[in-house]
Amino acid sequence: MTLEYDLFWSFRSPYSYLVTPRLIEFEREYDVKANVRPVYPIAVRIPGFFKQVNPMWPPYLFRDCSRIAEMLGMPFGWPSPDPIVMNMATGEVAKDQPYIHRLTRLGIAAAEAGKGLPFLAAVSAVIFGGVRDWHLGDHLAQASERAGLSLAELDSEIERNADRYEAAVAENESAQKNAGHWGVPLMVFKGEPFFGQDRFDLLRWRMQPNGLRRA
Repeated sequence: MTLEYDLFWSFRSPYSYLVTPRLIEFEREYDVKANVRPVYPIAVRIPGFFKQVNPMWPPYLFRDCSRIAEMLGMPFGWPSPDPIVMNMATGEVAKDQPYIHRLTRLGIAAAEAGKGLPFLAAVSAVIFGGVRDWHLGDHLAQASERAGLSLAELDSEIERNADRYEAAVAENESAQKNAGHWGVPLMVFKGEPFFGQDRFDLLRWRMQPNGLRRA
């Protein structure tokens, strides 16, 4: 029987980007399936969150993600533009967010089309892979094609049914909270949360006595 787990994931999370290729490889090698459940970044979900963080955290975050990417052989650069419009000095998050709502809804549409993980991997590789102005030109369209999807069709779908997709995001965020954590990437197997890209091996270990088998 295929083992399934929920994957709560954000398009603004560098750690979500860093773990995704391993999750894809996991599905190639083992009889497992990720139920991809995109959520909004914590900057949107928790108003004022970044006004309270220790100022030493952002530079450490960048250093940590850079070295993890180097270890994994993945390109890494802070997104240009940032998927969240905010003042990094003050932590003030703008009310108008032209990128993250579209991205998150696209992720849900891709998951519904059965291409969730490939879409997350392809798009996040553009956003965090050093591509400048990833939101312009055909960067996202080409990423969608690599995932086996049409960006135009996805955009049309989320525009026609904006309320339904917004409700799906809210449902994912509620399920994430009920699972016992607020961060991403969050993998939940049989009700047990595994938070962070560094908990992937622990997730796989937990699955072993539960019938994990090679594909």
